[in-house]
Amino acid sequence: MDFHPLLQALLLGLVEGFTEFLPVSSTGHLILAGDLLHFNDEKGKLFEIVIQSGAILALCWEYRERIVRVIGGLTTDRTAQRFTLNIAIAFMPLAVLGLLFGKAIKANLFNPVTVATTFILGGFIILWAERHEHRIRVDQVEDLTPVDAFKLGLAQACALIPGTSRSGATIIGGLLFGLSRKAATEFSFFLAIPTLLAATAYQMYKERHLLAMDDLGMWVVGFVASFVSAFFCVRWLLRFIATHDFTIFAWYRIAFGIVVLATWQFGLVDWSSP
Repeated sequence: MDFHPLLQALLLGLVEGFTEFLPVSSTGHLILAGDLLHFNDEKGKLFEIVIQSGAILALCWEYRERIVRVIGGLTTDRTAQRFTLNIAIAFMPLAVLGLLFGKAIKANLFNPVTVATTFILGGFIILWAERHEHRIRVDQVEDLTPVDAFKLGLAQACALIPGTSRSGATIIGGLLFGLSRKAATEFSFFLAIPTLLAATAYQMYKERHLLAMDDLGMWVVGFVASFVSAFFCVRWLLRFIATHDFTIFAWYRIAFGIVVLATWQFGLVDWSSP
């Protein structure tokens, strides 16, 4: 099916926004959606990275007062300084491992079958984690120690494997490390800002030869769709975690992964695979 570029951009932007901050893997969903929409070439892969900026902006807008307060207190407020240091520490594992192994991972693991398999495995890990006894010792993100931040950074680094979910790895890791559900979720949000900004800037610079003014309309549509859907998703998730755990996302991951593998195995969908 030959989809119009603007429709492709709209659909991928919605997929990015609705999945970026949920424990379901936005990268995995974008790989699958790009494959179905036949927009999985080099330009398509760059587009999937760039539209993350819309989701980042939505997150920054939602937490704008808190972000401004932290920035304003960097020179005088010890809480703001400690919070910023923790974000920097947590960012480093993914940044270093991504630079070392990112190219090999993209070449070998960025395909629908790997994503579907990781969806299922990740779902079972979430189920196990939710049944694990949670002893909360950190109720607010401001109470994290540098050691806590480093451990959360290592958890986030697992998301280098497509289908794992950056937010899911950070949140579930946080629960296992003693963070409250709210603290783990909020830290995953704040950690997403430098992580996604760095990934977007790096890929745009690296693949700048693929950028063209003729594609401006497509970029704008994808950006706006990502921003709007992410904005509503973040607000919904914060309300959701107040009274629910992440079990529903685990079963969704397992069911979706099984559907993808089944359609691939029986030839019902022509998933591209190395």
